[in-house]
Parts: sequence; structure tokens; C-alpha cells
Amino acid sequence: MNPTLDTADGRNVLRIERRFAHPMEKVWRALTDPVHLAHWFPSPVEEIDLRPGGKIRFGGTHPELPIGTGEITEFDPPRVLAFTWYDDPLRWELRPDGPGCVFVLTHTFADRPMAGSFAAGWESCLSALESALAGNPTELKPAPDGYAGRHDAYAEAFGLDEGELSEDADGWTIRFERNIPHPIEKVWPALGGSTAPEAGGFPPPGAVVDAVPAGEVTAVAAPELLEYAWPSGGEPLGRVRWELTGGHPAGTRVVLTQTGSAGERERCAAALTAWHLRLELLADRLRDAERPDRGERAADLERRYAARVEAR
Repeated sequence: MNPTLDTADGRNVLRIERRFAHPMEKVWRALTDPVHLAHWFPSPVEEIDLRPGGKIRFGGTHPELPIGTGEITEFDPPRVLAFTWYDDPLRWELRPDGPGCVFVLTHTFADRPMAGSFAAGWESCLSALESALAGNPTELKPAPDGYAGRHDAYAEAFGLDEGELSEDADGWTIRFERNIPHPIEKVWPALGGSTAPEAGGFPPPGAVVDAVPAGEVTAVAAPELLEYAWPSGGEPLGRVRWELTGGHPAGTRVVLTQTGSAGERERCAAALTAWHLRLELLADRLRDAERPDRGERAADLERRYAARVEAR
């Protein structure tokens, strides 16, 4: 597996290449026959009309992937099959490679934070395809063993864990948006701790960092929203806001923002670093992992964010 993530025409393009030790004709059947697709493709394919413009009907296995249709946009057997999968274009290409072949999957989509989920998901699908081709079909699980670790590794490799800084006449905003591959019922307690936060109180340890002195909680709606002022004491200079959205295959979407005044711009690099590490720590702990080089990691992030802020 060697996934790459690029952009084209304002959309994200995930490309994955994998070699199979099977001839093209055998792999082509696995890509086009609904009986074979059932062993590895994430949506049941109930009907497929194999011709340019032909329709594909998908069955629904959960609410996020309902019954729907796609259309074949490119058909060149046994080399190319391209079609729409709900709103996303998919393109599969085969090319001979000795006694086997190389399979190239291209997935185009709009929601960039989903790239880690798609990469980890397709990795599982292609492993299931390889098993089926070898005569050992396995059940395709929604979240197979090791999925969270692979998801987080791809998110880091693609830069999906990076924070953004925007500025205007009123000040600045730091923003992180990423998927956490766990249900919201697990993410919120990891963020909030054992005591539920309340308006007027102080935010829980999992939602704060040393670089941003936390003030009173200004809004809370468990398990979806936590907002508090900063700094503690005196007139607030800005807000920290955690927004969580669950209920989809990728787990939980987390959007973290911090606002500040133009006069506090020198805090931006340290805050970006601290929030990056906080989200990283949250993801690591949810999958029971620990990084031994966290101090070195913090120094590297601070250098990177400082250079980015300085260059603006």
C-alpha cells in the first residue's frame, strides 16, 4: 500500500496502488461480479450494467451508506472501470505485471478530513480482496483490528492533523478539524473526564492546555459542545470551542477553535503546538497507545508552527 493524497479541481484525490499475484482477468471478475464484490467492496452491489452509462444499484447496510445508484463513466475491460459511488467518483485500473497485475484505485471526494478514514478503509477492503482472490474469503468488518492505528497514521502522513491560522481586523482564529475513529460516546468522556463540565465552572483537564490559560465555561451541551473563555481572570481575550459530531462510519468529527485578539498574536505558535499535541494525545489514548518521543515531537511542531506564523 502506498496511498497518496492530492487535489484536483477543488476536490481531494486519494490514489492507492497494490500488486496482486493473479492475472488481470481473474481480478477483473472480482471487480465487476456482484458475487465477488460482496467479499470486499464496502457497499453491497445488487445490480450492475457493465457498459458506459450503465447503472449500478447499491444496497444499504447502515444509514450512512443507504440504498442508492451510481453510473459507469468509463468501461474498458479488463483494464478500466470508473463509476460514481454515491457522490464520489471511483476509478479502478488494472495493468499486467508479469504473471500478476497491478491494481490502481483512485477515489475523488470533497471532505478532506475523511482521507484518513478512506485510506484505512480501502486498505482493509483490498486486504479482503487479496484473501478472496487466494480462495480464502473473509468477512469485511466495519472496523477491523488495527483500524484506528492505521487511520491515525494516514491522518498524520496526509497532514490532516495540522492546525490552521486565519486573521482579520478583529483578531485571529486557530482551527483544527479531524476525525477521531471512535464513537462520540467514547470521545466525550475522554475529553471531559469523570466530572461533567457545567456553565460557570471550569473546563475539564482533557479540554485544556498549559499554553492557553482557561477561564469559565460559557457553553456546554454534552456530548457535542464545550466552550470556555480564556484567560482565567480579567477580561476574556477569546474563546476555546470544542464541537463534536458522531454517528457516522469514520467515528467522531472534532472541530477545535480558539479565537484571540490581534494584540495576542505572539501566542499563536505555542497555542497551535499545544492543541496539536492535545488532539494527538486524545487519539493515542483512545487506542491505548503512547508515544515515547513526545518531547521531541513538541519541539519539532513548535518550530514548524512558528515558521508558519512568521511567514504570514
